[in-house]
Amino acid sequence: MRRYLLRRLPSALLVLLAASFLAFALLRLVPGDPAAVLAGPDASPATEAAIRERLGLDDPLPAQYLRWIGGLLTGDLGPSYAIGGQTADLIADGLGATVELTLGALLFVVALGAAFGILGATSRNRWTLGTVRVLTTGALAVPPFVTGVLLVLVFAVLLGVLPPGGRVPLLTAPDLGVQYLLLPALCLALPSAAVLGRYLKDGIERTLAEDHIRTATAAGIAPRRLLWRHALPNALPPVVTLLGMQTGHLLGGAVLVEAIFAWPGLGQLAEQALVRRDYPVVQDLLLLLVTVFVLVQLLTDLVHARLDPRIRWE
Repeated sequence: MRRYLLRRLPSALLVLLAASFLAFALLRLVPGDPAAVLAGPDASPATEAAIRERLGLDDPLPAQYLRWIGGLLTGDLGPSYAIGGQTADLIADGLGATVELTLGALLFVVALGAAFGILGATSRNRWTLGTVRVLTTGALAVPPFVTGVLLVLVFAVLLGVLPPGGRVPLLTAPDLGVQYLLLPALCLALPSAAVLGRYLKDGIERTLAEDHIRTATAAGIAPRRLLWRHALPNALPPVVTLLGMQTGHLLGGAVLVEAIFAWPGLGQLAEQALVRRDYPVVQDLLLLLVTVFVLVQLLTDLVHARLDPRIRWE
């Protein structure tokens, strides 16, 4: 395993380096000047020039990039241009909320994806299969902002059983925190659960169609035992890989879902920073997202190798 990790480390570092360069470059291509935003619409050119000099925006772009990377390597993310405070503190404040939302959504993805996949592969009831097909197709076809509005309309407005938005930390008040978490987590999870369910369904059906499963069925082994002892374990390794990819998608999708449900996480912070052209905050958030995605993929590959004996660390 150590050799495998050492082989993967250079490629992971190259991905992070490329992501840092793209994040830095793309923000400079977006129309708008942070100094103009900070100075206000009635500020004089001299005021804007003074702000630009104070922020170091007059320096050559390579110098700005190296200063930013140097700060990351030393743990100094620097101050926020527009929101105020230190960038590290702003990210730390929103990170807990986003991690809570992502983990809640991940639980929904696993539970719903497993239900969709197993029912779709094993049920012979026409209505059950039709319901699974409609749910997975709808979860993939309907945009998250529409799903979010529908969930709020049904569960918060019509039924009045769940709050429409906001957050109460789970560690502070678990019962109340779960109520605030359910709708945004479900909204975030539905597309990934549909993808996972379809992938698991195909994997189980392929395994059940193999010769040794047919032989075991003819020998009188119970279908439930074949499913849980043979078909499902053989279908899991590629599903685990897909689940790792979907975890990265959940982190990215949290930005939109947090805006819908007024969830005070990194998504709201990214929205504020983009509107105000707060380069340090946006750059660090983008690089953080890529870093988490790379780490999740590495962990997923390790778990995949543990589940599938055909894979060797070398």
